Amino acid sequence: MKLINLKSIKLILGILCVISCTKEPTDCNCGTILNDGIDNGCYWLEIESNCSGNPKTFCFDQSVWYDNHVGDYFCVTNESGW
Repeated sequence: MKLINLKSIKLILGILCVISCTKEPTDCNCGTILNDGIDNGCYWLEIESNCSGNPKTFCFDQSVWYDNHVGDYFCVTNESGW
């Protein structure tokens, strides 16, 4: 009887792991800020995509740039992903 319970527990844990480990991020327009700076009036943030892992640099107005920092999670609203 204990053997059946142990197998059942292992099966349930395995299923839970597969479900949680294969969950894909759905916000492909979001990611982690890797770097920031100012060049020729462009307040830029370099952001690594949640989905692809690719970095991309975006220009923002000063207030957006000032309120977001390296390591923060950030979503680019007018971008579908990169």
